[in-house]
Amino acid sequence: MTQEGYVMRDPTAETAAVQRERLAPPPDLGKATIGLLCISKERSEEFLDTLAARLGARGLEVLRFAKPTHTKPAPEAVLADIVERCDVVVEGLAD
Repeated sequence: MTQEGYVMRDPTAETAAVQRERLAPPPDLGKATIGLLCISKERSEEFLDTLAARLGARGLEVLRFAKPTHTKPAPEAVLADIVERCDVVVEGLAD
């Protein structure tokens, strides 16, 4: 075992950390389009299937999106589609 210090890596693939302010949630989810992003890890699709069914049962509008692989950031086209079409996003991570 080495005596070197631990280095924390930024999982967002940014070259420099950026401080972002949290966006305020919409006042009424009933009027929002909810995006569900599957990051393609094992069982994340199952989690999002259940969540989509529960949200849909409440009459909420749900759109589905997916990364082609969990090992890389989402393609710009997927992110742009989410930004254009959704008010709220849930990212499904599971193992």
